[in-house]
Amino acid sequence: METCVLPSPIGWIQLVGDEYGLISVKVLDEDPIRGQKIPEVLSEAATQIKSYFNKELYQFDLLLNPEGTDFEKKVWSVLQTIPYGKTMSYLDVSKLLGNPKAIRAVARANGKNPLWIIIPCHRVVGSDGSLTGYAGGLYRKEWLLTHEGAIQQQSLF
Repeated sequence: METCVLPSPIGWIQLVGDEYGLISVKVLDEDPIRGQKIPEVLSEAATQIKSYFNKELYQFDLLLNPEGTDFEKKVWSVLQTIPYGKTMSYLDVSKLLGNPKAIRAVARANGKNPLWIIIPCHRVVGSDGSLTGYAGGLYRKEWLLTHEGAIQQQSLF
């Protein structure tokens, strides 16, 4: 298993993966490993993450290998269908899974997503459009959605 850390506008992005795919993407408040080189197995993921933040990439195309239950993987699969710049509610996701009453289970699976940004859990909002829960903090969720154009930045003037 290989690891690397990249700078980004929302914090340090930690990538973990191996020859079978990307295992996790986390956003950290500080770089825990200074001066590290990007391992070959993570180079494409690093390139695509950088392109995403530069608004040059709108859909990731990477080999993914997240650990989770079958249900979590089904939820994460639905999340990958949410287009760049769009949002979907937890209810919408549960309906796509064929169980409109599974909203809480969907929210739990969303919160356990180990591949932030790549599997776009930030694109899931409350039924009223509110920004609800995000493991990396709501300010990061708002930043990502603003970056993608899903929400408009509010002006103070």
